[in-house]
Amino acid sequence: MDYHVRWSPEALEDIESIAEYIARDSAFYAKAVVAKLLGAARSLPEAPRIGRMVPELDNPNIRERLIYSYRMVYRISDDELLIIAVMHGKRLLENVEDRFD
Repeated sequence: MDYHVRWSPEALEDIESIAEYIARDSAFYAKAVVAKLLGAARSLPEAPRIGRMVPELDNPNIRERLIYSYRMVYRISDDELLIIAVMHGKRLLENVEDRFD
């Protein structure tokens, strides 16, 4: 099955916030982290179930990839992979629960 990757507006804001935060110390590392996150998203259609089920949600269609210290949370539907959130691994998922509706 061919999947299309789509980013939620909130997930794009997450990426921007991550880049701005890291860039305070290093523009180079900010670009490297963002490139790694975007690369992980681009590779999702090849194996969408490669990410683990999000433990807090227990839903086989909501998965996450761990990239450096960030969680990329996405939902698998018929032909789409929707990236819902990109957040630091220490951040609580309950802070973005409203995005899963």
